[in-house]
Amino acid sequence: MSNLVVDVGNTSTALEFGGEVFHVDGGIDAALEVAAQAIEKAAAVHYVSVVPDADEKWRRFAEKNGKTFLQVAFPCGLALKYDYPAPETIGADRLCDAEAAFAKYGAPVLVMDFGTALTAAVVTSDKTWQGGVIAPGFPLMRDYLFERTAKLPRMEIGRGDAPKIGKSTEEAMRFGAIVGYRGMVKEIVSELKRNFTEDFRLVATGGFAHWALKGSGMDFTIDETLTLEGCELICSRMQ
Repeated sequence: MSNLVVDVGNTSTALEFGGEVFHVDGGIDAALEVAAQAIEKAAAVHYVSVVPDADEKWRRFAEKNGKTFLQVAFPCGLALKYDYPAPETIGADRLCDAEAAFAKYGAPVLVMDFGTALTAAVVTSDKTWQGGVIAPGFPLMRDYLFERTAKLPRMEIGRGDAPKIGKSTEEAMRFGAIVGYRGMVKEIVSELKRNFTEDFRLVATGGFAHWALKGSGMDFTIDETLTLEGCELICSRMQ
């Protein structure tokens, strides 16, 4: 039997069952409706979340349906070493990204998750998670501009290319978002390579990875299901 794998993010929830992946907007209730269609045939619920308020509702959902509920949390089910003063504070999604990237691509590896926030995790050749980076993601940048200015619109994100130059407010914002974001990513990667003097394999995941990296010239492998795979990997070890 397959497990129901659940990845609760700030913007959406991803679910995987039987090799099929679903991305659900609309909050916990909408995601639970999708999960209800698979739970009867699932062996267990494997769960990763960055939204603590959702955890208990998902736990009750699994228990109500007679399924084991396993949640990613340090230190259970991890293969890497963690050189970090308070490893229990590492985001569960970042644990999943790093463990899956290491399992699939080896070390050294630099994995970046392009979601509501942009996160990066460094795994060096000695199989050690050294730490990472957290920066604003596209949704946070877009929303901040809209909320803190009187005339700028809420820009649509996730599709469309950067213009040669902005010929309208929307185009100017799009240029700033895409080109400026790529510049931030390039500088993060460059600085981390200098700091650790390792030739990292670059791996990207998250809903905005394709859009952010298109035309960037950076040699990223984009792995859309990395967080879900990491969750399944860690929870299976726990089980």
